Amino acid sequence: MKAAVLHAPEELRLEERLTPQAGAGELVLRVRAATVCGTDIRIVSGRKTRGVRFPSVLGHELAGEIVDVGVGVRDFAVGQAVAVNPVMPCRHCAYCRRGRENVCLNRQALGYEFDGGFAEYVKLPALALEAGNVMPIPQGMSFETAALAEPLACCVNGLRNVGVSLGDVVVVLGAGPIGLMHVALARRAGARAVIVSEPNAERREAAHATGALIVCDPSSEDVSKAVDAATDGLGADVVIVAIGLAPLANEALGLVCKGGRVNLFAGFSKGALASFDVNLVHYHEIAVTGASALRRVDYETAFGLLRSGLIATDRLITHRFDMSEAVQAIQFARGGKGLKVAICNG
Repeated sequence: MKAAVLHAPEELRLEERLTPQAGAGELVLRVRAATVCGTDIRIVSGRKTRGVRFPSVLGHELAGEIVDVGVGVRDFAVGQAVAVNPVMPCRHCAYCRRGRENVCLNRQALGYEFDGGFAEYVKLPALALEAGNVMPIPQGMSFETAALAEPLACCVNGLRNVGVSLGDVVVVLGAGPIGLMHVALARRAGARAVIVSEPNAERREAAHATGALIVCDPSSEDVSKAVDAATDGLGADVVIVAIGLAPLANEALGLVCKGGRVNLFAGFSKGALASFDVNLVHYHEIAVTGASALRRVDYETAFGLLRSGLIATDRLITHRFDMSEAVQAIQFARGGKGLKVAICNG
């Protein structure tokens, strides 16, 4: 089979590998759609190192068709279309027992500990099946849509952490695929207004189409003035940092009202530091949260939102590449063109 194999930072090559076979309790999928995540790009560039091994096949946003069923597997059959939650918690450590399995001490994931979806075929370990991480795709849902359940689930986790409520004014910094998902989720959660800051014209247009009330170009507009105008000078209730630029943390603190909430959702490069006004946090009683991966219930929630059509993804995937062009697809995504890049197989 063809696979995009990462041997070291900046050493990504398309190679021929043996097609995996399903062992006891395992499944093998023909990957039909795998979407490129910003985390994949950070790994390839060397800006993310934790949990990364070499050589490895990246790709944790995927869906496919079962081609091999291991001994002892029930409820799945050859030919069945499935999506995969790539994050597999141990379900036994202190964090799992506290309901925080997304930060499990022994967490394993496709695209990290196990080879991922940037290949023609992927083997799903028994752990994924035991944990309930394999989701049948209903008729009418595309493989591409199903692959987006994982990033949407991460956004569900972030939204829960920051607590968007009915009537809130929400600011989203960055209108890439993740930022757009946050816009859609905030509107569904009852935000009365979503304000987006994004320098890219194409992405600003996508933010408007997704439901943002106000979209600003930070290179030529003062975002704080737009927020003040929408809130009678109080500031936003929530700010979500959806792009991994550390200086935006302090900007976010200046955009929220007293008692407001900030979520540093985006992944930042290893060692990235930000200076911020501690008095803003102290005197304005601002709550700052992060967001790490997803819980299984977040994936189920996201999958249900996609299945019902409450969150639409038809605008997100703007470029598609064949699996034989996987390396080019990842490099294209690094250029920041379009929105979401999908690697398709048949």
